[in-house]
Amino acid sequence: MDKLKTNVAAVQRGICEAAEKAGRDPQEITLLAATKYASAEQINALPALGVCDVGENRVQALLEKWDALDHEHLRVHFIGSLQKNKVKYIADKVCMIHSVDSVELAREIDKQCKKHGKVMDVLVEINCAREENKGGVAPEDAEALCEALAQFESIRLRGFMTMAPKSPEKAQYYKYFSETFALCLDIWTKKLHNIDIPMMMSMGMSDSYDVGIACGSTLVRVGSSLFVDKNM
Repeated sequence: MDKLKTNVAAVQRGICEAAEKAGRDPQEITLLAATKYASAEQINALPALGVCDVGENRVQALLEKWDALDHEHLRVHFIGSLQKNKVKYIADKVCMIHSVDSVELAREIDKQCKKHGKVMDVLVEINCAREENKGGVAPEDAEALCEALAQFESIRLRGFMTMAPKSPEKAQYYKYFSETFALCLDIWTKKLHNIDIPMMMSMGMSDSYDVGIACGSTLVRVGSSLFVDKNM
């Protein structure tokens, strides 16, 4: 747990430094702990370290850890690709789904959330590099999907998420993140003018959250920098 405390503090410093460098308020940025590599014990230790938002990217992993989690102090998100037939297992558990990329998936989320009398916050996932092996809607199709989500009473669109191709070059992250942020901001302000909440933008992971923040991200998903011991 001492290592976890050290890692969390290092990432929090990194977020503050990136925000200040970009002329932004660090309080604008949420650190979400991606808990793929974390035990329930580690996850439950996070709120005391200032991290209350956590995200799982596999339904099975979420279900396996669920009963052991401190639900009073944690906000659990689903951040991975989601199959329609798995929505029913998490609809009553998570506070946000970060990977909506089709009307069909949105319809199933709406259907399952209605059963629980719940409105689910969602992010539309943008496949910024049009990678065939990744989920997400193509940039040119994002506006139509966002407009289609308005038909679902049990879904609340909160913003967007994207994952850039992993690269040793920071310039590649800047390219994809800046282009995606500009696209999403245009959709949010010009096409979705009836939404009166601030746009959430999830960009950046352990190796790129500083660039995400520079390009306008309001939420960064950090996993390995928190939970993986680089010295092992």
